[in-house]
Amino acid sequence: MRVDLHNHTYLCNHAEGKPFEYIEEAIRKGISFYGFSDHNPMAFDPKYRMRFDQLDLYFQMIDEVQEKYRDSITILKGLEVDYLPKYHDKIVLNSDVDYLIGSIHFLKEWGFDNPEFIGRYKTENIDDLWKLYFQEIKNLADSGLFQIVGHIDLMKVFKFMPKENSVEELIEPALKSIKKSGMAVEINGAGYRKPVAEPYPSISIMKMLYDIKIPITFSSDAHSPSQVGTYLDRVETKAKKIGFKEVAIFRDKKIEMLKI
Repeated sequence: MRVDLHNHTYLCNHAEGKPFEYIEEAIRKGISFYGFSDHNPMAFDPKYRMRFDQLDLYFQMIDEVQEKYRDSITILKGLEVDYLPKYHDKIVLNSDVDYLIGSIHFLKEWGFDNPEFIGRYKTENIDDLWKLYFQEIKNLADSGLFQIVGHIDLMKVFKFMPKENSVEELIEPALKSIKKSGMAVEINGAGYRKPVAEPYPSISIMKMLYDIKIPITFSSDAHSPSQVGTYLDRVETKAKKIGFKEVAIFRDKKIEMLKI
């Protein structure tokens, strides 16, 4: 069963294409369960997200393609929500969606994965950043607000890796919290399009997920119709080699497990 749950729309201001174009590409790629999960509106970083007054339009667009393509594909409704408690809004957290993806894109309100702000790495301690990043992933899991962890090791995007500890050591407390929370972790192929040139998470972290029985899902994190399903074959193959036999989807924020 082909699943792709983390994908965007033009409303986030850094993606392109209409929802029907994404869906028609998903159908061509043989995807059975496709999810829209555009960036949540919030009173921060407005340049890269929809406005609150566009949230109803976002849901309406998904409703329309759900109806139009209901005989060809299952379309799920989600949001990718930045874990920034200072900016959380009940309108987002209580919205009628199938799932919320919790992601970390900001550390100390710095968009560390945005090429516009890469220069700040020169003034930051990389080991401290990695420790803070995984502490935030742990906090995200402990919050109980989300169903899926987005690109769990995104901190590696520009290949600035920790020096004092291994990533596997640093992530372990966060994985324990994710396990306790009942969340799934996405295997996100977008990392292949970035300088790090590997999926989120790495193979070693995928093995840790398997060992402690954390469910996984798949995503291409598409920001254009042409990116739908990209690298999906590759991440599915890697997951199956590790031993995963099932993939998670969510409906009404309840997990369902399907055969890969």
